[in-house]
Amino acid sequence: MNKETKKAWENLQSECLKCQACKLSKTRTNVVFGAGNTETRIVFIGEGPGKQEDLKSQPFVGKSGKLLDKMLNEVGYDRNKNIYIANIVKCRPPNNRDPFPEEQKACFAWLVNQIKLLDPKVIVCLGKIASSAIIKRDFMVTKEHGIFFKKGKRVFMGTFHPAVLLRNPSYKKPAMQDLVRLKEKVARMGTPSLCES
Repeated sequence: MNKETKKAWENLQSECLKCQACKLSKTRTNVVFGAGNTETRIVFIGEGPGKQEDLKSQPFVGKSGKLLDKMLNEVGYDRNKNIYIANIVKCRPPNNRDPFPEEQKACFAWLVNQIKLLDPKVIVCLGKIASSAIIKRDFMVTKEHGIFFKKGKRVFMGTFHPAVLLRNPSYKKPAMQDLVRLKEKVARMGTPSLCES
């Protein structure tokens, strides 16, 4: 990020941490803005923080996050080196329920602005909620995972949420194949910063 963009990013994060736009702000412990390398061109997006994420103010740090890290490492990705991770909603829905449409709507502008400032080339949506919100409304993860969608100057892909993989281990193999496909796609795009490992 250049100096101007970095300042805009810091302002966005500062404002997001104070957000009271929906009722999730009343039950959260922390706002989970996102984490990773802001110089990357690959962004992963989930649906919302869980209990551990709410406590630590970091995305994907519970059991599903550990699985995600392991899978990313297998294809040479690292959340601190070459990707950025965020969520559709920045506050934990009670009891880890799915975020309601009105909560997603209230929070979505934060994500839109994050994407604008990060300016990624590739966005990977983890799970149905993120994929439906970002790729297309009727996205079906079991049928459309691993498929690349071109929208404007960006490439999008939906895949299984790691929490689903913990409940249904049979999906781990296709999910890993999606990440391998992502790595290959990025390599074909020929952008060095995308291929860092």
